[in-house]
Amino acid sequence: MRIISGKYRKKNIVPPKNFRARPTTDMAKESLFNIIENEFEVESLKVLDLFGGTGSISYEFASRGCNDITCVELNFNHYSFIKKMIGELKMDSQIQLIKANVFSYLSKCGSTFDLIFADPPYDLEGIETLPDLIFKHNLLTPEGVFILEHSKNKSFEIHTHFHLQKNYGSVNFSFFR
Repeated sequence: MRIISGKYRKKNIVPPKNFRARPTTDMAKESLFNIIENEFEVESLKVLDLFGGTGSISYEFASRGCNDITCVELNFNHYSFIKKMIGELKMDSQIQLIKANVFSYLSKCGSTFDLIFADPPYDLEGIETLPDLIFKHNLLTPEGVFILEHSKNKSFEIHTHFHLQKNYGSVNFSFFR
């Protein structure tokens, strides 16, 4: 896994061998950021990265100049790895790392974000409730977008706030507004 673009372009991120996260593929990540950069000025975004895993999405935003990133991860090993990488990459001032259950965090957050990205385990119980939680708690700014990574076995097309779905091999992104 590597950082695709920006200040840390081509920097390899190598989690420990026993790491259980499924990072977003480089191809899917590059396509996702092409979409994001066509719509937003990344440097000015306030971003929430849910289910941080390896931290790959947060590092990508930081590498591209985003200075207001909150990354939420519950798993202690994943949290520790992300914390270590934030320090090594000197992204401490850009990424705020929070160790918390995402569902609890969303119900208590109280902030709004321009972009919320969630990459939960594909088989996570309750994945279908994430869009509802985001909109119920008014976590997006008026022009904000929620992007949910999920397997091809899930469809969110009937959700009230569904906007678009993009497929990249086994990786699917649903966009909500």
